[in-house]
Amino acid sequence: MKEHILVVEDEPTIATGLKDDLEMEGYVVEVVDDGAVALRRILEGESDLILLDVMLPGMDGFAVCRESRLKGDRTPIIILTAKGQEVDKVVGLELGADDYVTKPFSRRELIARVKAVLRRGREGPKAGGIYRFADITIDFDRFEVSRRGEKIDLTAMEFKLMRVFLEHRGQVLTIDELLDEAWGRDAVLTDRVVYTHVNNLRNKLEENPREPRLLIGVRGVGYRFDG
Repeated sequence: MKEHILVVEDEPTIATGLKDDLEMEGYVVEVVDDGAVALRRILEGESDLILLDVMLPGMDGFAVCRESRLKGDRTPIIILTAKGQEVDKVVGLELGADDYVTKPFSRRELIARVKAVLRRGREGPKAGGIYRFADITIDFDRFEVSRRGEKIDLTAMEFKLMRVFLEHRGQVLTIDELLDEAWGRDAVLTDRVVYTHVNNLRNKLEENPREPRLLIGVRGVGYRFDG
């Protein structure tokens, strides 16, 4: 079955170009130009990937991303931003996006990122059942995390990153190693992506994120999981 990509873009020329390029790669493509409509379509669960522009009329792309994650949807999202500012990329990742592409982008770059994100989504976290550390339980089969019975919402990317940490408990992992294992060797991402996701995990899992006891930073090297 062909994978379905939802393109959320209000500039007709860009939307048409994206649709044509993706259909040439064999994907089924749907285009919407409104944030509220996009959120409804995302929550209907028919898409395998979302290409989400930031600047949309009414409900912007960041709001669409945030609301979809709050409502439990984990469909991979690639943010499209024309600004190219680091803060915009970081905001998108903090809200639960899986990757970002800065306009103007080449067809080759876009297709490479789409394929990489879809492949990561198909792979998902490795089977590993239930892990427990501190007062936290992670069930990779059910995609559930809880602390003392209270649910904690992790994005699909956060699940993958936690799986890497759990497989290497007590071992210092470099930024490059985390990028390779969680995002894949062909992912074209900056170190900031790792920093952002680790900070997100700390905020969700640590009792005191400012004094982490689980996800420990090793200056100049990377991170160690001590759970």
